Amino acid sequence: MNAMNYGELFTITLPETILEVVSLLILVVDLGWLRKRSQSVRMATANVLAVLGCALATVWLLAHPQAASFGGDALVATPIVAAAQIGILLLTALVLLLSVKAEFSRNPGEFAAIVLLGTTGMMLVAAARDLLVIFVALELLSLSLYVLTAFAKSSAQSAEAALKYYLFGGMSAAFMLFGFSYLYGLTGTTSLTGIAGALAAQSVSPLLIVALVLVAAGLGFKIAAVPFHLWAPDTYQGAPAPVAALIASGSKVASFAVLIALTGGLIAAPNYLQSSTWVVLLVWMAAGSIVLGNLAALVQTSVRRLLAYSAIAHAGYMLLGIAAHSSQSGSAVLYYALTYALTTVGAFGVIAIVERSAGSDRLDAFAGLSRRNPLLAATMLLFLLSLAGIPPLVGFWAKFNLFAAVLRAPGVGHWGLALVAIALAASAVSLYYYLQVLKRVYVAKPAQTAPMQVSPVELAVLLAIAIAVALLGIFPTALSGWIPLG
Repeated sequence: MNAMNYGELFTITLPETILEVVSLLILVVDLGWLRKRSQSVRMATANVLAVLGCALATVWLLAHPQAASFGGDALVATPIVAAAQIGILLLTALVLLLSVKAEFSRNPGEFAAIVLLGTTGMMLVAAARDLLVIFVALELLSLSLYVLTAFAKSSAQSAEAALKYYLFGGMSAAFMLFGFSYLYGLTGTTSLTGIAGALAAQSVSPLLIVALVLVAAGLGFKIAAVPFHLWAPDTYQGAPAPVAALIASGSKVASFAVLIALTGGLIAAPNYLQSSTWVVLLVWMAAGSIVLGNLAALVQTSVRRLLAYSAIAHAGYMLLGIAAHSSQSGSAVLYYALTYALTTVGAFGVIAIVERSAGSDRLDAFAGLSRRNPLLAATMLLFLLSLAGIPPLVGFWAKFNLFAAVLRAPGVGHWGLALVAIALAASAVSLYYYLQVLKRVYVAKPAQTAPMQVSPVELAVLLAIAIAVALLGIFPTALSGWIPLG
């Protein structure tokens, strides 16, 4: 490779480089200068530095939205990739701000640094267009999340969640790597562009079917799609609340961004869409996730587990857009992923505050929240109604755009109409279990009458997210118009 190629690599990966440098700076500041300061000062300093790193990377992406690539499209910088990366950075910054008062770790510098390392992995996943780069980026992301899940060292539940997450993740990585190796053997290239060209000239072979099943298993784990979802409820419940928020938000955005790109490589031509094994796999995973996620959420007494099964259902909705595979559906999936992630970060922020006060995330812990802290209750109301898809909140427009894009996509026949109908019915079911939480918040009598204390930073962040959820619903094109067609 010549010098120009390395210059292009530096340009494309400068946002990730900024995060890496800031993560090292955080470790130096925390372990070198602030080691003897109080836990709260160390956590606040580390998180604020990490947020500044996210802000610097975001400024660079906004100022340089150029189209570029490195290594034969191994990494790309395009407007839609930039949109996904900016969303990931914003979500990470919100998670860090909500963690300023967190007390689950005695190592705040390491926590903030590993969050930035995980965010680096998310951004590389979104920009990767080569099987090897995708795998390495996913492993950087996954290893960071495994460590973060176990960060509450005094919690046996956190350790158990991390172990399950790690074991399932290692197995899924093996499946995905086997699938990638078979795709390379069939096409002679690891580039998604090259794979698309090679598959266009081939008929469906048994080895290709095996490869696609293995890849679907690996990526299905990353997005917690049925039947690869078993890790999600335990991880969401056992991980520290900020980590669960990061897994449910930025990790989902990155995984769906790479799924959009990967599907473009596996579906090589319009006539291939009709009989593609890949589409069949996505459709069955979507249907299973929508049905099981919503039905299982109905019987949960833990709000974290309820949100985990809700996340499985939302993954099913987004898989419909991936299976439809059009430029409109790709953009609709990214819009859905970003708005869902934003709302989920807010919901986990409220859960963290309630847990700190009541010592539990069970439904009864939310009893009387509206009397103990009306502003906090109002934010939870907006978050849950948006997740349910109630207009005029942004969750409604995300579902509307996604389902409309699926129905308009070329090559989508009766299966598209049938699955959208199932998804609409399941959305009605989801309203019931979200209302079960809101019933406790607004109707049930509180076990304690003292006001629930919330730090100014946490309250400001939650109010900002709630206002964004409302305004993006009132002005939906403010975000959808900013996301280019994929």
